[in-house]
Parts: sequence; structure tokens; C-alpha cells
Amino acid sequence: DNWALLYAQRLALKQELPLHVCFCLVPKFLDATIRHYGFMLRGLQEVAEECAELNIPFHLLLGYAKDVLPVFVVEHGVGGLVTDFCPLRLSRQWVQDVRERLPEDVPFAQVDAHNIVPCWVASSKQEYSARTIRGKIHAQLPEFLTEFPPVIRHPYPPSCPAEPIAWEACYSSLQVDRTVKEVEWATPGTTAGLAVLQSFITERLKSFSSHRNDPNKAALSNLSPWFHFGQVSTQRAILEVQKHRDKYKESVDAFVEEAVVRRELAENFCYYNENYDSVQGAYDWAQTTLKLHAKDKRPFLYKLQELEQGTTHDPLWNAAQLQMVQEGKMHGFLRMYWAKKILEWTRSPEEALRFAIYLNDRYELDGRDPNGYVGKLQDGYMGWGGCLWSICGIHDQGWAERAIFGKIRYMNYAGCKRKFDVSQFERRYAPPT
Repeated sequence: DNWALLYAQRLALKQELPLHVCFCLVPKFLDATIRHYGFMLRGLQEVAEECAELNIPFHLLLGYAKDVLPVFVVEHGVGGLVTDFCPLRLSRQWVQDVRERLPEDVPFAQVDAHNIVPCWVASSKQEYSARTIRGKIHAQLPEFLTEFPPVIRHPYPPSCPAEPIAWEACYSSLQVDRTVKEVEWATPGTTAGLAVLQSFITERLKSFSSHRNDPNKAALSNLSPWFHFGQVSTQRAILEVQKHRDKYKESVDAFVEEAVVRRELAENFCYYNENYDSVQGAYDWAQTTLKLHAKDKRPFLYKLQELEQGTTHDPLWNAAQLQMVQEGKMHGFLRMYWAKKILEWTRSPEEALRFAIYLNDRYELDGRDPNGYVGKLQDGYMGWGGCLWSICGIHDQGWAERAIFGKIRYMNYAGCKRKFDVSQFERRYAPPT
């Protein structure tokens, strides 16, 4: 289910050439830990096995793409290169670096296999909100939301096979923090991800529209880790979920709104706004209101370590933080409350954003993602409550002015109590005494 791979195979078939798949494994990436790398590497093992069955050699290249990929292209006499798309600065820089180092006669194409409507097709500019992008995306879904043709067994064998991959050695070579342990509830890989999709459809989809804001109810898809690592295609999830529209119309429509419209809105923001992870990326009204209230007295001030350990005065916030630390996933409704409280309990909006992004990217399996930086996936679609939505009002509107928050939307403990049984959640993730 990957349009970039399908396009690459089409080119190879047309030229009657072998097809190679390469993955460049970097020793470290932003705040990713062994929790993230372990999930990714175990998923890639499944990819390598599938490629072998399809007569497509899979190469795991150790190092940054700019250093290892152009060399591979020259050594193997590669005639063309196809890559996927990610709107984040670092990924775009990698693509640019490879482009500059490729031989001049090797064409290089990029396919947005990550979104259903390709990011640069959905809109040619930064969109203000879900309201302004929704119509554009829905107008183009008939063209792009189609069934995938299969990747076929490749008829042109490579002149040299892929070198065997020492997976455990790759795992050991990583220069990442190993104190954040891998999680047990989420098995990496496409097979496991598709099983989670199936269980969502049979067990949780019926209550998605009514219960997705309740952290005590099992109503979410939980698919974000597999989406984030490209192990399950969002398009596949939508195609499967839509088959049940007759039975669960409201839930299916809500899921499409979040997995397509709001998810791609976050991609749009990161693609067209290079300050997607800083207060400078916020709208003028939000920057102004945050600046006006930057010196307001905070009721509590916490250091990063106190937040990380979940030792604040607020048992609900602590429970949400500990859920994320233990499971690599925080319920999306709470992720908004969690980020807004960080704004309230730190010295400045800049510090709040820095702390929120650090904690999100370090513990959330789906961290370092456009939706973690920006998205408000309507009250907890799969576990994304974006830091800039929560702290800087991105894709939101101004609300009644109050201390610290200014016109940024406010959330509090009493509001959570009205929404769901707060004490039940607190008991579930109580800190060890």
C-alpha cells in the first residue's frame, strides 16, 4: 500500500530493470529513543521479508542518506531514484542533500505516499483551519481515495543480491537513549497493524463517534504508531473503515474527518510554515496574546524533571503523563489538557512548547510527527493532541481573555470532570507509592 513503491516499480518495469528498496538507518533522530527505533526496526524486518518474496532486494544502509545513498546509486548503476515525502524540516533537508549529491543523469522523484491527497495538491498555501481545507480535500478524494494496485513479483532479478542484514547488530549500533523501554501492547509491523485496524472495525468503531472523548472507554483506533512509521497506510484504514458506513455512519464520518482532513491539515501546516515547532509559527493574534500575558503570575512552576516524573499537584495530569511514559500513548483528549497545563505551569510559552515537544517526542510512539507538533485531531482520534494547537491556538480561534492563556482556549480539571470519570482514570495510572 505505498504509492512511491508502486511508482518505482512501474518505472522499473517500463525500463525492464531490477528494482531495489533502500532504507537509510541514521544513528539518532530528534528525541527518538530505543522505544521508537525498536518499533521501526522490527517493522522493517517484515518489509525485508516481503521484498524478498517479491524478488525486490531490500538494503539497510547504515548512515545518513547523503553519505550512503549516492554511493549506492553509483556502485549499482541505478538509473532513477524515488523517495517518499515527509513535511518536517529534517526529512526535507535529507532529500535536498541527496539531490545535490546524485549524479546529474539520475532522475529523482518524490511521491507523497504518506497522505491520501498529496500535500502540495491538497492546497498551494498554508490553510487557516479545518474549515478552509475540508472542502479542498473532499473535492479531491474521488481521484485519490482509490484501491491500491498490487506490487507484483518483480520479473527482472538484480545482478547482485542484497547483503544479509545483521538486525541485532544494527539495533546495538544505535546511539539512542535505551532507558525509555519498548512497549508491550503494540506489536510492530504491518501484519500486527492491520490486525489492530480489524479489531477497531469490529469492536470499537461503533462507539468512536460517541465515546472518543472518554479516556476510560475503548473507542479509539490506536493506529497512530503504525501510521507514523508507515507500517499501515492511512488510505488502507479509510478504505476498510468506509465499508461500514451503512452501519456506523456517524463514526465513519468522524474517523474520515480526523484521519484525513485534520491529519492532512497538520501536514499542510508543517509543509508551508517552517516555524511549525515554535511560537513564531503561531498566528499574529496568538503571538500577541501570549506576549501580553507572558509575565502573568503562574499558580505553579514546574521543572522539566518534575513534569517528566509526573509529580505535579494535579493527579489527572500525572496520570496522563504516566500513561504516556508507560504505554507510549496518551489519550488524545488528555493530550490537549496535558499540553495546556504545561503552558500554565512553566515560565513562558516558549518554555512550555519546548517541554511539551520534548516529552511528546521522547515517550509517544507517534512522536516527531506533524500531528504531534500541530494537529488537533478532534478530541483524541488516535492519540494526537498537537502542541501548537494546545499552546499557541493554531487552527483554533480566540476565546474569552484570561490570565496566562490570554485568548488561547482554556481547559481545566473541573471541565474534565464534566466529560468523564476522572477518578477512574487517575486510579488506573496512579504513581507507584
